[in-house]
Amino acid sequence: MAIATPRVRLPAIAKKGDIIEIKTLISHDMESGQRRDSAGVVVPRKIIKLFEAQFNGRPVFSADWNPSVSANPYQSFFARVEESGTFEFAWTDDDGTVTKTTAKITVA
Repeated sequence: MAIATPRVRLPAIAKKGDIIEIKTLISHDMESGQRRDSAGVVVPRKIIKLFEAQFNGRPVFSADWNPSVSANPYQSFFARVEESGTFEFAWTDDDGTVTKTTAKITVA
């Protein structure tokens, strides 16, 4: 399965200094490499191994994922916003494929 378009949810507007919750979800089988297909052949490992988030080019969160992470992984975290800007999210797969998306927030 190819990585599908990720989904991200965060507030569009926040006050300076607010701590906001950011929720992400990406469609992915997260194949552990320990399962066999109907012919008894081991299904090769293919997982998202790294999730990273940046705000205005500065790292704000990262997570190393392992084969035990469920399919269609959900990740949420909190960040303090002091200025308007853009969050950038990246999911890196075992084969080097990187799926990216962005979300903007306005600080009033």
